[in-house]
Amino acid sequence: MKKVLLTAAALFAFGFANAQEEAKSFGFSKGNIIVEGNLGFSSDKDNESFNGTDVEETKTNAFNFNPKAGYFVTDKIAVGVELGIGSNKEENTVFGSPNVTNEIKSNSFGAGVFARYYFLELGQRFKTYTEAGLGFGSTKNKTNGTETSKVNSLNLGIDLGINYFVTEKFAINFGLANVLGYSSAKTEFPGGGEEKSNELNGNFNVFNNFFNTAQFGLTYKF
Repeated sequence: MKKVLLTAAALFAFGFANAQEEAKSFGFSKGNIIVEGNLGFSSDKDNESFNGTDVEETKTNAFNFNPKAGYFVTDKIAVGVELGIGSNKEENTVFGSPNVTNEIKSNSFGAGVFARYYFLELGQRFKTYTEAGLGFGSTKNKTNGTETSKVNSLNLGIDLGINYFVTEKFAINFGLANVLGYSSAKTEFPGGGEEKSNELNGNFNVFNNFFNTAQFGLTYKF
């Protein structure tokens, strides 16, 4: 009987230790390295009508890709670097004889640093974080193929996000960008003029943020 009890106790201890180890495996530890890529996109079509007839149509398509790499200095804090690539195209058509279409395009590139803090665990696989970032960006704007302006900017932002671990190494990332942000920009025009601006914005409405600035990506842990 004593041997049976000892065996049961040993099995229980092994199972408890194994469960604890499994719980630790879904998450991050000091010294881990992550690589991540977030993808955001949107598409919109707006028609203006008069007496039941379309007189104007505007199509907008936007895309951005944000790869990053980070190193965990503690179990909950990671610091790293990131890049940003984005494009936006707007086509405005005025119906008539003939139809008149204007195309406005913008392409952007940016680089920066970030610090991420994991503050909440929702079960073993869901890890919630907040992230602060500092970045520099450059955007070129064109209308019907002709460059109209170039914008250089400095950006500060605070975002929210969550990782869902599919395996011990691989997670799906969902982020809400632009929860709070500050931007300082200088716009240069082909004729030699320039314009400076500063902007502070916040988007604390989660539902509005979800439909406008949600980003989806993949995270891999080394």
